[in-house]
Amino acid sequence: MKVSLVYPGIAGKGFDSIGQGMDSGWISHGLAILSACAKQASHEINLIDLRALKSWEQFRDEIEARQPDVCAVSMMSVDYNPGMRCLEIIKEVNPRIITMLGGAHPTIMLEEVVDHPAVDHVFLGEGEETFPDALNKLARGEAVPHVIPGTHPDLNALPYADHALFIDEWRSQGYAVTSPEAPFVEELPPPFVTVIAGRGCMYNCSYCQPAERSIFGRKVRRRSVENVLGELRALQERYQFASFMFHDDCLTEDRDWVVGFCEAYMAAGFTQPFFCQSRADIIVKNEDMVALMAKAGLRGYFIGFESGSDRVLRFIHKGTKRAQNLGAARICHKYGIAVWANYMLGLPTETKDEVLETISMLKEMDPDYYSPAFYTPHPGSDLYTYCQDNDLSLITSHDSYRRNPDEAKIKGVDYEWLKWAVEESRKRTWPNRVKRRARALWKRYARPDKVVRKLRTLVVGHR
Repeated sequence: MKVSLVYPGIAGKGFDSIGQGMDSGWISHGLAILSACAKQASHEINLIDLRALKSWEQFRDEIEARQPDVCAVSMMSVDYNPGMRCLEIIKEVNPRIITMLGGAHPTIMLEEVVDHPAVDHVFLGEGEETFPDALNKLARGEAVPHVIPGTHPDLNALPYADHALFIDEWRSQGYAVTSPEAPFVEELPPPFVTVIAGRGCMYNCSYCQPAERSIFGRKVRRRSVENVLGELRALQERYQFASFMFHDDCLTEDRDWVVGFCEAYMAAGFTQPFFCQSRADIIVKNEDMVALMAKAGLRGYFIGFESGSDRVLRFIHKGTKRAQNLGAARICHKYGIAVWANYMLGLPTETKDEVLETISMLKEMDPDYYSPAFYTPHPGSDLYTYCQDNDLSLITSHDSYRRNPDEAKIKGVDYEWLKWAVEESRKRTWPNRVKRRARALWKRYARPDKVVRKLRTLVVGHR
């Protein structure tokens, strides 16, 4: 079968946005792994990435030019509007093209898409086994159900994600892409790539669960260390990557896996720096693991601090405390690990005093990167249900499911004041500014290799 995979992720920066940060410069691992699985089953796969196109007219032209047998669209909740528009245009161009829809939103909110006339088949959950199986059946002329439940495949048995699917398409659309994915911090130089070692999360944060479990199941599944290293070797051979990031929700929840990976990574001769996601409670309880990760090449943690109020942390079932948030930041600073601070303002029941607690926490911990968001009720989560039950949601368009800190999301929140709070939360104290400046100068002028070179210059000059 000739298949066009469609990535509709333009809700953030729109058309013609490749390379503009995370949402416009990274691949979709979901489509990349589906591509690898479908190619393994001998199907012809290409990609249409809306971020690389100029307009809806160009999307229509691409469908007409490629003449696929099947178009498969991946959809997050924020992608609903562009995703459904893609499906409608596909059917307008050629009603005989078989349309498929999968991803998080169809899995969680099936009722929103199941009866749409432009959707022939809906895939729920993980599709690495069901997607190529459906293509095989269609190629044989067999019937395929309208709704296809997912499976939970053995991750070690799957082919590596087809990273080339995206970079090759970006280049074909005229982008001078030199890095497989867009680097986003100075600690991670290009060429930069992202990988995923596992699926699922063992924690119960109410702004996320149980939506994630409806996709990946209740158990966390992780690829073997050797399997991940095999993918890194393949990426090194193809792209000579200089840095990478683990895309896992919480890589560090499995201490044994992390220790095994770090030891094997160093033994294999890898020296490239990397980032991953962790939690404050894990960091403070496993300082020796943090030290090992830093030795192996860890240069930064994404940490979901979320709030500086213990009451709010309990309300959202985070399972952490303010003291742990502060302790985690101190440990990261101790080992030279950058802190990417994720936090939310405007949570249900949160008071202004509790927002100020978050601000004071951030000023004390002095993170390297601030990533604020206005709380957004995402479908499938317990907190989304709470907002629906209490008539709190102000979301009127799927486009508003972005985690942007500049749009009203729920009732009862003073968003004008909250905009001030966002700006205030990102202001460093004078002592922290001085310390950061001193560290930067030391790093720039007092590195041992530079000192040695300077001494050699002085010795040679006095001969």
